Amino acid sequence: MLVFKERGAYLRRNMKAFISIWVFVFILSMNANAAEKLEHVVSFKFKPTASGDDIKKIEEAFRALKSKIPEIVTFEWGTNVSKENKDKGFTHCFILSFKSEKDRDTYIGHPEHKAFGKIVGPSVADVFVIDFWAKDQAGF
Repeated sequence: MLVFKERGAYLRRNMKAFISIWVFVFILSMNANAAEKLEHVVSFKFKPTASGDDIKKIEEAFRALKSKIPEIVTFEWGTNVSKENKDKGFTHCFILSFKSEKDRDTYIGHPEHKAFGKIVGPSVADVFVIDFWAKDQAGF
């Protein structure tokens, strides 16, 4: 009888450890999925006729989309500072992140985004857009 009691205590201790490890791994996997984000990268090449004021108006209008479209999680932007001379005339880059493709699609169809397109249209010679799912460097 004593052997069975000891064995039962051993199984309970190990079962608790197993469950604790499983919960820990589960939480880690949830955090890894939560860290995934869909990056939406937009780069503009402006027409030679675009004035500094035109460009500033576009920068401000693009920044304002973050407060008007709740699906945008993060918004970053900047101008080209590369010394590689491979920019092909693109001077401005905007990076927006979304939690899902559905959120990105909502942004694309949003009336505020469409109105922004009308502001940009007359001043932009070309636009480059790419979307990608950001990968965590820890996996490398």
